[in-house]
Parts: sequence; structure tokens; C-alpha cells
Amino acid sequence: MDWNLILPLAAILVLLVLSGLFSGSETALTAASRARMHQLAQDGDRRAEIVNRLRESKERLIGAILLGNNLVNILASALATSLLITYLGDAAVVVATVSMTLLVLVFSEVLPKTYAIHRADRMALAVAPPLRVVVFLLAPVTAGISFLVRLILIVFARDYRNVSMTDYVDELRGAIELHRGPEEDTRHERAMLRSILELADVEVSEIMTHRRNVIGIDADQPPSGAVDAVLQSPFTRIPLWQGDPDNVVGVLHAKDVLRALRASGKEDGELNLRKISSKPWFIPDSTSLLDQLQAFRTRREHFALVVDEYGSLQGVVTLEDILEEIVGEIDDEHDLPVAGVRRQPNGSYIIDGTVTLRDLNREFEWGMPDEEASTLAGLVLHEARRIPEVGQTYTFFGFRFEILRRQRNQITALRVTPPADKSKDDKAPDGEAETAE
Repeated sequence: MDWNLILPLAAILVLLVLSGLFSGSETALTAASRARMHQLAQDGDRRAEIVNRLRESKERLIGAILLGNNLVNILASALATSLLITYLGDAAVVVATVSMTLLVLVFSEVLPKTYAIHRADRMALAVAPPLRVVVFLLAPVTAGISFLVRLILIVFARDYRNVSMTDYVDELRGAIELHRGPEEDTRHERAMLRSILELADVEVSEIMTHRRNVIGIDADQPPSGAVDAVLQSPFTRIPLWQGDPDNVVGVLHAKDVLRALRASGKEDGELNLRKISSKPWFIPDSTSLLDQLQAFRTRREHFALVVDEYGSLQGVVTLEDILEEIVGEIDDEHDLPVAGVRRQPNGSYIIDGTVTLRDLNREFEWGMPDEEASTLAGLVLHEARRIPEVGQTYTFFGFRFEILRRQRNQITALRVTPPADKSKDDKAPDGEAETAE
């Protein structure tokens, strides 16, 4: 038995296996689910805790893996060259280079990394304990290497470690978009997750009920008229104005009206509407939904009046409005049916001009821009740069808009034909009107 041949071959085989473990460990620990590792650690899995601790110090981990991987690869190549020189002479270098390249590529790189990609969580849990020992043993060397690398990066890339919160948010957005499936519930879940991330970027002016559609009660009208208005309204909280509809002096709650009537003992007793109303809460129209949601929770209120920078009333916003931005429309038995979107047999939609772009994007995943306008009519006006006539058609962002009705200068109804591929990048270059049908 030729031990001079067997021992080097066995050593090369062991080194190739170690190289494969290092390569697979790098891929597994990088690709393993952070959320699952965190949950397993919370459930008491010690291996998951080791995985989390290893990933907390990425520089030490990557340094140890690369150092170990290069050591075993170079040693295996040196042994193979030394062994082949004995049998092949000068041709050993070429043969050793080609053979070791193929062996390392197939068995120590592609094979273990491919397996690690498909079994990342399982392999990360398996290799974490022994890899922790390797990281500890190689710590002095990797610390010196890391110091040298940081020194070089500081000279040539001073902000290499600056990672903003936006980077994490973008990563989360990408994960949300990967959450797809044929089920309708999956689409709603994706829309809810998107909406949560957008709460800080959306202002209350984009979701408020405009003052044109706000139902208010005149504080100077007879009590019977106020009671009738409360009973006819689908809302429990109603602005109370005096002298001018924009002069809101209080917020009337339907329960407070019932309590006052019960206390008076008469069906239309003498009601002091100002007395039983609560103090109005005014907020600027630039308030973000996230800030307003926190304010609702802090003040324990559900209703706020929105004003612009000049103090003029713009509309009202409620806690339910913000919740609907997250979970979708919440209808109850008292909500008024709003005819806003009507699908046509030819695939187009007849839509009221006041329907918000956020609602359309959420419902149909159209992706129409809502930075410059909040309603569909506002988008057409902004892109057309003019007040269109009835019958004119425009093409913006791949969508075809036909003006169906206009009341004075307000677009009240449009026919919208979405692109077949839902593309949003083929905007007409100048927003010119097409030939009217």
C-alpha cells in the first residue's frame, strides 16, 4: 500500500469538504430568514441564537469564513501540485491547476452553495455551532484583516457604513411585492402592508372628506330641525357651525343629543346645541396619517377638522378614514352607498372625478401617480394643463381618459381605459389631447 499517495489524496479530499462547508455556510448564513431565526430564538432554539449572534458581527463572520476557505483551497492546491510533480514532472503544474479548479468549482463552490440557497434556514442552524468555534479561533487574524480593510475603505469610501432607514424600508417594500398569489386575499394583504409603510408619507388632505361633502348643522336652527338633521345623517359626529358653514364652533355627537333629549323629557325639548357639543379640534392639512393616528390615540378622539395654512376649513378626517387606508373600506349599515366606479363590459371604467387616486391604485393596482393630485379629476387637470371639454380624450401613463361630464370647471365623470399590461411608463410626452370621439 502506497501511503505516499493515499495520505495526500485523503488530505486533499478532507480539504475540499472543508472548503465546501465554508462556502455553503457563507451562503446559508447570508440567505437564512432573519424573521424565522428571530422567532426560533424567541422559542428557545439555541442554534438560532448562535446564528443571530454570528450575524450581529458580519465583518468577523465573513472574515473568518473567507480566511478559512482560502486557507483550505490553497493548501489543497499545494498538496495536489506536490503530489503530481512526483508522477508527472513539469506538466504537474498545468494538470494540478485544471483539476483543482474543476474540483473546487464543482464540489466546493457550486454544489454546496446551490444546496445552501434551497435549504438556507436548515443549513444555517446546522453549521452555526461549529462555525462559532472557527470564528473564535480565527478572531485575532480576522481582527487585523478587518482593521486593514476598514482603513482602506475610510480612505476611498468614507460613507461606506452609512445605511439609512430608507434602505431598510425599500427592502421591506420589495419583500411585500414578492408576496403574490392567485388568491384575492393575497392582493388585499399586499395592499394593507403597502398602506402601513405609506402612512408617514400621506397627508390628511389626501384622504379627508372635502368640505363640499361635509354635513353640518346650524347652531341657530330650531331644536327640532337639529334633531332631524342628526337622525338623517349617517354619521355620529357632525360639525356645528354658526353664521357661516366654515365657522365651525363645535362637534355634535348623536349620543349627546339623545342624552339631552332624555334629560329634558321631551321629544323636541329646548336643546342648547353649543352646550352639548364638544370643542372642535383643528389640524393642518399637511399632517401625516401616521402623526394623526398617534394624535387620535393620545387624545382619545375620532374626529378632527382640517384647515389649510390660512386657517380656512378644508374638510374633516376621522379615525375610521385612517383605518380604511390600511385595511380598505369599512362599510356598516349606516354608510351611504357611493357610486364612484362602474366597470364596463369593454374593460373600461366610468369613474367620478372625485374618486381618489389612492383608492383606485389600491383597488386595481394601477400605479397612477398621486404626488401632484389626490383625485382622478385633479390628475387630468394637472397633466392636461387646461380645463378639458366634454368628449376630449387624453393619454397619460398608459391610461386613456375620456371626459364624460363637466359641471362648470369641475370634471365630474370620466371614462378610464387602463393599458392591457397595466404599464405606467408610457406617458404621452406633452399631454396633448387626442381626437375627441
